[in-house]
Amino acid sequence: MDKLSDDEVGLILKRVTDRAERKTCSQVCRQWRRVEGPTRTVLKVLDPQLLHSFLPRYPNLLILEAGRGITDSDLELIADTCPSLQVLNLNLRQTVSFLEAFEESDMETVTDEGICAIAAGCRDLRRVYLRRRNGVGNVGATALIKSSSNLTHLDLSWCHGITDQALEAMGAASSLQVLILHGCTLVTDWGLASLATGSSARTLKRLDLRECDQITDFGVSLLQQLSCLQVLNLAECGPRVTDTGGVALGAVSSLESLNFSWLINISDVSLLAVAENCHNLKEINVTGCELITGFGVRSFARHKSLQVLILASCYNVYSDDIEQTVHECPTLLYLGLDKGLRRWIPDALLERIQGRCRIEWL
Repeated sequence: MDKLSDDEVGLILKRVTDRAERKTCSQVCRQWRRVEGPTRTVLKVLDPQLLHSFLPRYPNLLILEAGRGITDSDLELIADTCPSLQVLNLNLRQTVSFLEAFEESDMETVTDEGICAIAAGCRDLRRVYLRRRNGVGNVGATALIKSSSNLTHLDLSWCHGITDQALEAMGAASSLQVLILHGCTLVTDWGLASLATGSSARTLKRLDLRECDQITDFGVSLLQQLSCLQVLNLAECGPRVTDTGGVALGAVSSLESLNFSWLINISDVSLLAVAENCHNLKEINVTGCELITGFGVRSFARHKSLQVLILASCYNVYSDDIEQTVHECPTLLYLGLDKGLRRWIPDALLERIQGRCRIEWL
């Protein structure tokens, strides 16, 4: 081994990607331990309390994942140590009891200060996941957007400090492709207007607005200006999203996945518009849309690309509606049906349906 130079050891280690195997390599000898650090590009932080002792060994990280326990001080260290970082995921799942998760959520210590440090030190970020970081608001989100010109994915789910002010900065982003705002309840139509009229209107492919219950038809209608939008989730966005917004979305010809779950004022009118105009649609979810009937569902009977249809808690859809849709939609692969409908479907009909697509009772 002593005949191998550091460069040669480095070339060997670059071919080792498994985390456990890299740990084993670092235990071969002092040289391998020394070289293993600078060649590592991916790191999962399982014990944040030890971060300051081991992170300096890994200055060339591209991907860093961590869960609970990360603090602003830790983020400042990451920014100083890993300037080439491309992916920061603070949503690393760890197995904990419900009580532990509740207690640790009360100890949230990531704030705008830490995110601003990351934004200043890691300017090549591509993906950032900050789910349930309640201390993160407009200041941190705006800093990330303005400093990371290559940012494509941003998850701010349940960051309750996010408002339309942050969406104004996101709208001006030129590379943003995936934006997750699930549970950001301060977002309104004016924030959606920023997304629809800025540079991001030409880049956004996935937009998740679940439980953003301040938005209305006005904001939803503006989303038709997102020229390459493929995935849109409006589940539980409240009663002010109606067929006016649903019909407007029919103009988004690039849509591949649409979630209308629990929008109680969405009816067959919206389904007709989507089925007629969204020719690339592969998945639609209308769970809990009580105004939906078999007439709206049958509008997808001759659709050329639909693969997934979810109809849980749609009480005005009957077995003959399901049969016709399945029989005449050759691309359909999956049906999500309300379990209450199971006893009303004859076994012979059920066998015919299952012969064409998979059914899951929800």
